[in-house]
Amino acid sequence: MTEYLVPTRASETQFTEKRSTFIGRVFPVETEEEARARIDEVKKTHHDARHNCWCYLIKDGPVRYSDDGEPQGTAGQPMLGVFQKEGVTNVCCVVTRYFGGVLLGAGGLVRAYTQSAKDALDAAGVSTVRRWLELAVECPYSFLERVKLACAAQGGAVGEIEYAAAVTVHALLPEEGAEAFRAGITELSAGAFSAVELGEVRKAVPVDQ
Repeated sequence: MTEYLVPTRASETQFTEKRSTFIGRVFPVETEEEARARIDEVKKTHHDARHNCWCYLIKDGPVRYSDDGEPQGTAGQPMLGVFQKEGVTNVCCVVTRYFGGVLLGAGGLVRAYTQSAKDALDAAGVSTVRRWLELAVECPYSFLERVKLACAAQGGAVGEIEYAAAVTVHALLPEEGAEAFRAGITELSAGAFSAVELGEVRKAVPVDQ
């Protein structure tokens, strides 16, 4: 089963190092064109910055980076290394630097751009994309938390929740946990309600869920 990691959401972080301001951004992207568009957006927003360094990794596609005027090897490549180390793909990162008048040196630049990329990734969060079996459980509100726990017990994740006269929980289960989840729901409800399989889906689910 193919699984891979992606950013959960777009993010923006900022810190100052010796009067230089570093603004890190991470974007989830699916294509090189989308990554290029994100880079262009940031460059337009921060057209007055000294440097807009960037990198992107596309699953089964191109891997690119740019130092954008910084000394070679001090920005784009260290940023790229953050995502390669974490195993995250389908990601675009842009770090904007407003120069503060104090030179950081090659080592200082590598550390600053690495930190900026890592901070932005931490803020974005990481999700696992994989194949799930989606099952729906319609139940009284009083059972909601117990259904969530039953899902988690089988290595699953809670997807959409519909609130109406009763609550419907869309549970995402690994194939090997679906049958046990069904049995657990039937036992939990003493047969009053059950888990109905809706089919297979491929979704990104936060790794800390």
